Amino acid sequence: MEQVKKGVTIISSGSAKVTQVLDNHDLSKIVDTSDDWIKTRTGIRKRHIADVHSLCDLASQAAQKAIVNASLTPADIDMIILATSTPDDLFGSASKIQGMIGATKAVAFDLTAACSGFVFALITASQFIRNGVYENIVVIGADCLSRWVDWSDRTTCVLFGDGAGAVVCQASEFGDRLLGFEMCSNGSLNSALNLAYQGEIKNIGHHKQITQGQFGKITMNGREVYRFAVNKVPEVIEKALFRADLTIEQIDWLILHQANQRIIEAVAERLNIPSWKVISNLSEYGNTSAASIPLALDEALTHGKIRNGDRIVTSGFGAGLTWGAAIFQWGNLP
Repeated sequence: MEQVKKGVTIISSGSAKVTQVLDNHDLSKIVDTSDDWIKTRTGIRKRHIADVHSLCDLASQAAQKAIVNASLTPADIDMIILATSTPDDLFGSASKIQGMIGATKAVAFDLTAACSGFVFALITASQFIRNGVYENIVVIGADCLSRWVDWSDRTTCVLFGDGAGAVVCQASEFGDRLLGFEMCSNGSLNSALNLAYQGEIKNIGHHKQITQGQFGKITMNGREVYRFAVNKVPEVIEKALFRADLTIEQIDWLILHQANQRIIEAVAERLNIPSWKVISNLSEYGNTSAASIPLALDEALTHGKIRNGDRIVTSGFGAGLTWGAAIFQWGNLP
């Protein structure tokens, strides 16, 4: 039987925020930095750092809220995609989340694309819906990068926080609200942002060797990442707009990955997007990697900024290096 292609709607959101807060003054007691130094260079004032919460705890909370806000039950969910670079289990955490929320018929898997992860996962989910395979998909962006921060490195430890956000994507026979997208990678710049495996060779028998070790800490070439972002993000957004047959003037909101306020402002300026259309919560949460876009989206919805039918441009960018953009119209079709 031939599958009937359907449209995609993004109908609800949810988020999970860590209660433990580390502000800039706290950090100044750990490394040689100051509130003014951090705010001037990044725009960050605070970051929320997980203590007893696992990645699965945060992701499950965000998913459950999104499901409730969609007026669905976990039994209605066909698929769960977890965008994360910091799973609780290196084999993947999505299946555990499926069990935790009781989504008994859902297939679940992790997707790793660092700070681009949520955008890539959203686009991936849309393909399963458009091809008529699944009806309801939960897309989660969640990260606990504080686990992998070098707290003696003031260039990176000031940046990262923890959190989770989620959306429910649903099939529609009446139209498609994922209007356009574009995804890109450039592995030649991989060394600009890393959380790399560090191993040592061990002998296990006559002329037999293995490499065993662990992952290190986050390292970053800040200048290289900044140049990459301010050049590539406007370009990928323009490509997505072309695919959507839209102009920038027809966009209601811009939600970028919350990496650095200077990057957000530079991208908006290059695209001629006024500041009142730019959604940013970076000062409160820091860089939460794959969680940053759905966290900002859910917060804007909670505050009544975004309304049904608004056109939103999202763009993620980061390690890999990867970057991408997705343009969608919020909410159910009339």
